[in-house]
Amino acid sequence: MSVLNTENKKHHTQANAFLDEGLGFQRYDILKYKQFDKLTEKQLGFFWQPQEVDVSKDSSDFKKLTEHEQHIFTSNLKRQILLDSVQGRSPNLALLPITTLPELETWIETWAFSETIHSRSYTHIIRNIYSNPSIVFDSLLDNKEIVECADDISKYYDDLIEYQQWYQLLGEGTHTVNGKKITVDKRELKKKIWMCLNSVNVLEGIRFYVSFACSWAFAELKKMEGNAKIIKFIARDENIHLASTQYLLTKVLVKEDPEFAEIAKECESDIIQMFVDAVEQEKQWAQYLFKDGSMIGLNAELLNNYIEWICCKRMTALGLKCPYTTTQANPLPWTQKWISGAEVQVAPQETEISSYILGGVKKDVSEDTFKGFSL
Repeated sequence: MSVLNTENKKHHTQANAFLDEGLGFQRYDILKYKQFDKLTEKQLGFFWQPQEVDVSKDSSDFKKLTEHEQHIFTSNLKRQILLDSVQGRSPNLALLPITTLPELETWIETWAFSETIHSRSYTHIIRNIYSNPSIVFDSLLDNKEIVECADDISKYYDDLIEYQQWYQLLGEGTHTVNGKKITVDKRELKKKIWMCLNSVNVLEGIRFYVSFACSWAFAELKKMEGNAKIIKFIARDENIHLASTQYLLTKVLVKEDPEFAEIAKECESDIIQMFVDAVEQEKQWAQYLFKDGSMIGLNAELLNNYIEWICCKRMTALGLKCPYTTTQANPLPWTQKWISGAEVQVAPQETEISSYILGGVKKDVSEDTFKGFSL
């Protein structure tokens, strides 16, 4: 395997997304899948930094929360840290070595980079709210509910990473590794890709939303508004990531490779169960959050209905039948304003620090703008 395959004579628009000939030079004038390039441009256009959001008021707000409200806030923060720790590094490790389209390669790198911003934002929140950040970080792995959720996600990544390494190093066939016989099969590798991408789709589309709803519920009460604004930025990014996994699963892999279409049918019941398991974990998480009391406008039952509603939307997008009976309307309609819309409007005096707006671009520049200006 080489970082630049100079032997690859196949035109890149004829290559498959994964497991084709190694990548040659990068070009973006002619693309097989323009959608990945659009996703990259959209993600880059949404570039933000945690320091752009002022969370100083959140520190005083946190001290005024009841004990069980502090439990809800801190527990959600811990969970988001661990989940994004997995997601911040895994796409590059698992998918890049087997990616064979330049536009998909660039999208995966951009996607993973945005996840690291999410992780940095949690540290930004913790530094400003807790006098001793170690209290949060050092107790992350003490919560079995959080660890179990992270394990459920990472196992699909781990399986794919290990298997694709065998495939790259050993090739197909039966081999002995550390005294153990292993069989490497390209179709089995495709199955692991399929299961991993579905797991990521569930992560991006479902597993954060109980935590998101709690953050926004605090802001609806005029509490922890800086944190809620950061979570809105994160949710906006996650919607882009979700679009990419849905596109890969429905428009790319099954259309360009008949084996992926076969695997999709074979694994359909497993994927449905993956959604159900994620929903049940989210419900258990809601119960854990509200074990000592609810908060105004939100409780475990409402979150259960909300997560079932979201699950049905995500499953429908993949052409899967949802096992839950839900209404058409969002059970938590007030969350829609936090999720919808590409632009995030923030009053400068509230939660945005203007001196940190590094990515702003003025779009009304004309040919006459700099007339008469000289250095």
